[in-house]
Parts: sequence; structure tokens; C-alpha cells
Amino acid sequence: MHNLDSDSEDELPPGWEEKSTEDGNVYFVNSCNKKTQWTHPRTGCKKVIPKDLPFGWSKTVDESGKTLYVNQETGNKTYVDPRLAFSKEEKKHVNDFRQRFDGSTTAFQVLHGVDLSGKYAVITGCNAGIGYETAKSLARHGCNILFANRNLEATQKAIEDIVKETNVSEENLKSIQLDLGSLKSVKKCALAVKTVFSDHIDMLILNAGVFGLPYEETEDQLDRTFQVNHLSHMYFAMLLEPLLRKGSRVIFVSSESHRTASLKNVFVKQNLAHPKESYSAMTAYGNSKLYNIITAKMLSEEWKQKGIAVNSLHPGNMVSTNLPKSWWLYQVLFFIVRPFTKSLQQAAATTVYVATASELEGVTGLYFNNCFYCEESTLARDRDISHEVFSISLKMIQERMGTEYIEGFVQKYCTVKKNSD
Repeated sequence: MHNLDSDSEDELPPGWEEKSTEDGNVYFVNSCNKKTQWTHPRTGCKKVIPKDLPFGWSKTVDESGKTLYVNQETGNKTYVDPRLAFSKEEKKHVNDFRQRFDGSTTAFQVLHGVDLSGKYAVITGCNAGIGYETAKSLARHGCNILFANRNLEATQKAIEDIVKETNVSEENLKSIQLDLGSLKSVKKCALAVKTVFSDHIDMLILNAGVFGLPYEETEDQLDRTFQVNHLSHMYFAMLLEPLLRKGSRVIFVSSESHRTASLKNVFVKQNLAHPKESYSAMTAYGNSKLYNIITAKMLSEEWKQKGIAVNSLHPGNMVSTNLPKSWWLYQVLFFIVRPFTKSLQQAAATTVYVATASELEGVTGLYFNNCFYCEESTLARDRDISHEVFSISLKMIQERMGTEYIEGFVQKYCTVKKNSD
């Protein structure tokens, strides 16, 4: 039986060569007896390659009529199909995939050879930190990006920096205002996104977040950490459903801090936001990250039949970003541990991997860490708790924004209260 944890079995025996047909099928040739076959001579598995050439490659024909591949950056030419470098075993199950990367991998390494030309991504919170690195990495490979941020001045600066660093066209990078502390702003932004990307969205990356804030209410009378990290992102994703299609990917950037969550009394009070009288910034943050994972799971079930993948992830522990800026003690702590944490490029790797990896086509409802899926906390895996969290979240949105655009979710998960007057 083929051991998926070993790469040695995947190596070809002496005398064998891997080749591809014009239409992209992989076959194997024995140079000694000229035997050809569709399955790997050692593993017995079929292999597949991407439909498109790797980023920066083109195909032409030489004088004799043979197919020739050209690397546009270096000018190198070869008769070997460069897609073979990215061949992988044909899946027997949608979740059959090997771990190709780890915690030290950078986003640029994940995207090696990937062409995102013609792809469209919406990213929240991407004018700095992990979101910026995510946007820069995707843009570098041809992706069209809509920066959804509160501060448009800082966003324009981020776009200009990416253009300088990557030489991409500024026409591919657009900005739109999104204040996650306001459900009205979320709705307004979602409607505006539909005018910018009128056809579809390939990647919706819900990255923005706050950490370590003292108790502070938004205009919707909700704890800011809860609303920014969870409720507004959930609402934003549901509002953008019409732009999601088969093959689209929705990514909730969560955290391992979800394992510190405490749901004491939240179901009794039917209010997921942490109360002011017993407020803990760390618990509020951990709860919001748990809600991210639960929301991703619930939406993955709702949208699975449409071919829309929804996953969540942890980018890295104590990564040096703007998150800890709310309190000087957090800044000191992050400074001390900085030499032992991921770089921003490494922290963006898991997001980029979940958003683009070809082997994740059709993979939905999983939680990723260090570019591979892992088991979430017990609370995150509890279906009854997940249903309750999702239902209460919908009710909290409904109380403030009504049911427009989310009627289907409300009818399925909530008992709509009728006015008794």
C-alpha cells in the first residue's frame, strides 16, 4: 500500500520517465523495453497535472513541429512539460492530499509556478501585516485584488508599495471602504463590491481582526472585538454569496486562541458578545476566533452543493503585526517573542495555500495550521454548539439589519419574531 507520508516511493525506478500528453494527461515510459502505462510503476497511482502552464511559461512549436516550452523570465526553452514539476496523485477522495509545506514555508514559495491571472480576490484588513503580505503575494502572481479596509489613505499607500515591490499594474489593485465596526458599512461595502466585481469572486479572504482591546461598544451596541472579528465578517460573507460560484473559496482567518474560548452563559443570554461587567480581552478574542471556525463550518455545509469551499485557519503564533498595538504590555510581549515567531511572509503562507492550492479543489469545512489541516477544539467540533452559535449570530444581525439579503439563512436557523402590535 502506498505510504502517503513517504516521498521515496514516488521516485521513479531506474529507466522510467514521466511524460505528458498534449491534453495534460500523465503517463510513464520505460526506456529499456519502451513500455508505456498510465499508472506510476511503484505506487500504482495515476497522476494529474494542472490544466494551465506554470506562471511565466508559454508554449510554442519548433521548426520540426515539436512542442516547445519557454520561460518568459529567463528565456530558457525545453521540450519537457513544466507542468510535470507540479504533478500529483489523482485523488480517490476529495481530502486525499499530502502535506507539501510547513510552518517555515513562505507565501511566495506556496505560489511558485502558480498563475492567478484572471482571478479575483476580496481581502479584508490588508493594508498592513499578514493581510498586506497576502495581497502582495497574490498580486505578484497576477491576481486582481479588492482591498476592503477602513482606512483608505493607508490602503492607497499599501497599493503603491505593492506596485513598487512587484511591478504589477495598479489597475489590478482597487480599494473599497469597509468599517467592520458598523453593520451598515458592511452592507454598503458588499453592495459596492458587486459593482466592482460584477461577475464573480474567486477568493474571499476574511483576514481583518483586532486583539487585546478594552471593552468598547460599536455603533451597533456590540463589543468591538466580537463584531469586528466575527459578526461583521459573517454578515459580509453572506451578503457576497451571489458573487460566489463553483470553485470560489472563502477563508476565515481564525487563531489557535480559539482553544481558550469560554461559552459560559452565552447561550442563556442569547448574546455571543462578551459582557462588559466580566470583560476579558483574551476571552473575547478567543471566543471570536472560535466563532470564525464555527461560521466557516456552517457556511461550508450550506454552500457545499454549490461548489463553494469555506475553510478557516491559524496563520501563526504571536506574529509581529499591528494586532498588539492596543496595549503597551502586549507590545513588549510580542517584541520579546519576535525572534521565535514566523515572519509575515511565513504567516501569510497558510492563507495563500488555502486560497490557491490546486489539491484543495473541493476541500471544504476544514481548519488549517502550518499549511495543512488539523483538528479544531472540542467546542468547534460540537454540532449542537455550532448550530446555536450560528443561529444566535443570525438573530443578532437580524435585530439590527433586518432580513434583507439573508432571508434564507434566517428562515432556516431562526424563529422570526412577529410584531405583536
